[in-house]
Amino acid sequence: MNRVTSLAVLIFLALSAAPGRTESRTLQSPKAAADPQNGWARMKRPPRPQWHTIKVTPRPGRPKIHWYDKLNPIWWVKNADDPVPPDWYKPDDKHRVTKWHFRNPFHNFTSYVIGISDKESLRSGRYPELVSNPNGGWNFAVSRRRLLLLPFIDYRRGKFEFYFGWRKGGNFGIKLNFSQTRPPKTPPPANPPANQPTPPPGTNSPPAAP
Repeated sequence: MNRVTSLAVLIFLALSAAPGRTESRTLQSPKAAADPQNGWARMKRPPRPQWHTIKVTPRPGRPKIHWYDKLNPIWWVKNADDPVPPDWYKPDDKHRVTKWHFRNPFHNFTSYVIGISDKESLRSGRYPELVSNPNGGWNFAVSRRRLLLLPFIDYRRGKFEFYFGWRKGGNFGIKLNFSQTRPPKTPPPANPPANQPTPPPGTNSPPAAP
């Protein structure tokens, strides 16, 4: 019995020491996952820009704004930049001028009384030249006119967008939109040009329009 037991032990040790195929798996570290040659790098978001500052100047052609205009409450509700509605705004409506002023009430107040649209300023942020973060999410910015600091905050996700504060142009604004849509692309022309050449015979292209 002892011989049988000893023989079994020897066979087990021999099989354990025999060369065989072994595999080893190691967990991938976060640094390795972020390697540019690794497939995980494709899932990373683009790096955020650094906090920087741009200079904002009033737009050319802006009307002259006097200090005594800002003291007149009637002037607050007017639109010094666009006092007359453009041609595209409700051309067949006889009340288009009145509706134009109600379309953006207190334009002068938000732009020139509590705003700095008529002044040069500095604007700082990660995206100071934009209203919203192009990658979605939060966008913070600060406009500075001498010692005056005017903050701005925006949040955009999908069709939802909210912002509050002083925008790039120096005007104050508030927005809350749950179904924001992007402007449609310019549609192609309905008819081909009149001088379109006739395709050669034997092709499947339609003949040129007369």
